[in-house]
Amino acid sequence: MKGKNVVVTGGAGFIGSNLVLELERQNYKVTVLDNLFTGTENNLNGFKGKFINVDISQPFDIKERFDVIFHQAAITDPRFDNDDVTTKVNIDGFKNIIELAKKNNSKLVYASSASMYGNGPVPMKEDQEKDLLSTYAKSKLMMDDIAKELFDEMHIVGLRYFNVFGPREAHKGRPASMIYHLSKQILSGKKPRLFRMGEQKRDHIYVKDCVTATLKALEAPSGVYNVGTGVGTSFNDLIKILNEVWSTDYYPEYFDNPYEGTYQNNTQADTYMAEKHLKFKAKWSLKKGIEDYKNGLE
Repeated sequence: MKGKNVVVTGGAGFIGSNLVLELERQNYKVTVLDNLFTGTENNLNGFKGKFINVDISQPFDIKERFDVIFHQAAITDPRFDNDDVTTKVNIDGFKNIIELAKKNNSKLVYASSASMYGNGPVPMKEDQEKDLLSTYAKSKLMMDDIAKELFDEMHIVGLRYFNVFGPREAHKGRPASMIYHLSKQILSGKKPRLFRMGEQKRDHIYVKDCVTATLKALEAPSGVYNVGTGVGTSFNDLIKILNEVWSTDYYPEYFDNPYEGTYQNNTQADTYMAEKHLKFKAKWSLKKGIEDYKNGLE
């Protein structure tokens, strides 16, 4: 597949830009489609391919032919203040990309989300009952339902990313990872702030592992798979790791959770299906990933 034409929607975003630069490193010919609604061209420094500024949720026409489409574009902030826009942009954009894939007979790999598991039981399995706490989560489940109708017609793989962190996420602002926000607080000499009492857990996965899983999806059977580490780490334990990485000794400051009732308290991926079908298992431990990310946080 190397050397083939690929397109990455949302390629100026967080996961998208990391994917784009790895694809180029592996000698793919890459076209990025992005309207920069949530992404930034700074994430594509060093990119040598073609950039097309386009809103994929609207009708568009592209003459180039693509062997693979990686669909990363979406409104990703679960607390974006316009539910109708989130649903329309995410669903219409997905439908338009499916049509592009059908026209080109392209393989299609798209970003789903672990947010749809809400406060369901852990470890979270792909087929468990969903607990939708946001419009974003609802839109991602709708995408998965659309994809399932196409499994027998085309190569289409959805990836339910868990809590991703790493380089090129700074532009995200509020939705950036807790690792990013807590590190910035520590580096500015402030106590890291956590919702009371810091026992909520996250399956933190390094973006380099996410890129690996996304590329492996090209050879996986059509389906929807978790992309996580299978390890849930409490925020209190995360502070301990950050103190080790930054050689600091900060005790967290706790405050009441303003999102009680719509907040995911624990995330942890069941990785069986990913290991079986994607042939993917995370390689980066939480601490090693943060250490690798360190220069991008200082």
